[in-house]
Amino acid sequence: MSLLLGTTITISSNHWMMAWTGLEINTLAIIPLISKSHHPRAIEAATKYFLTQAAASALLLFSSMTNAWFTGQWDITQLTHPTSCLLLTTAVSIKLGLTPFHLNSPEVLQGSSMTTGLLLATLMKFPPTALLVLTSPSLNPTLLTTMAIASAALGGWMGLNQTQVRKILAFSSISHLGWMTIILLYNPKLTLLTFYLYCLMTSAIFLALNTTKITNLATMMTAWTKIPPLAATLMLALLSLAGLPPLTGFLPKWLIIQELTKQEMTPVATTIALLSLLGLFFYLRLAYCATITLPPNSSNHMKQWQTNKSVRIPITTLISLSIMLLPLSPMIFATT
Repeated sequence: MSLLLGTTITISSNHWMMAWTGLEINTLAIIPLISKSHHPRAIEAATKYFLTQAAASALLLFSSMTNAWFTGQWDITQLTHPTSCLLLTTAVSIKLGLTPFHLNSPEVLQGSSMTTGLLLATLMKFPPTALLVLTSPSLNPTLLTTMAIASAALGGWMGLNQTQVRKILAFSSISHLGWMTIILLYNPKLTLLTFYLYCLMTSAIFLALNTTKITNLATMMTAWTKIPPLAATLMLALLSLAGLPPLTGFLPKWLIIQELTKQEMTPVATTIALLSLLGLFFYLRLAYCATITLPPNSSNHMKQWQTNKSVRIPITTLISLSIMLLPLSPMIFATT
């Protein structure tokens, strides 16, 4: 309830103090969820998360106060002072985990459970993204483009040698944030569309991994023996997250590259498209482990063809949407 309240307060406020209050409620609400297992790694993740988020909140408050001091404005859309804009970009980048403030994000996700990891990767990134969209006309284009390309590069590069699935998804998140940030100044609605579709695909993957109890590549290799249909659809959801046509994940990448080309930023579009190939490698590796590898000692127990009723409908709905939304793109354009 507190997470939903904090998110709602931040995205619906037009005063900096209310936005800051919502972010603080969010941070304080997620800490018990991260540390509830009482495992040392979970406590470490909660501590790291709290320290970084507290630093980001302090910077955000400092940014808004500096702007109010010089301009007399507390309105979110009236952020005009250059120092305030720089501080806000830093604060929101720490909140989201954009490069070069990405180092705590994979560690926190690795120390959390799958359900908490899902919240951290999706819902917790919504309020900072909303603040970025609201303040986008005031932000520095060169700084945002540099951070976006660095995020896409590091997200793909650092995910290559990972064996833990949650860390791979954390680096995937960093890479996707790069795509969202690069288009922010030119088409903020496209940033939000990319974020929504990213949340959709990530939710489907996290729920599928949670159902089959997959935590690393080794357990992923035996997952197909538990629920074969889910393993097959998980492969398609992973390829969708990689951005392969004709799956849903291709839509935001296609639109972003098209918009960047219209803005005469063809070299930037080419660079970020090539960097997405790094991510494609580890998504393909996950998909390969999920469906194609046959472990040496395959279990002989009866295959489970039906999952738990409470997760059956959400997983089916989310995976279907993650795979089949591309033909509906004209309708999506009309609504956004």
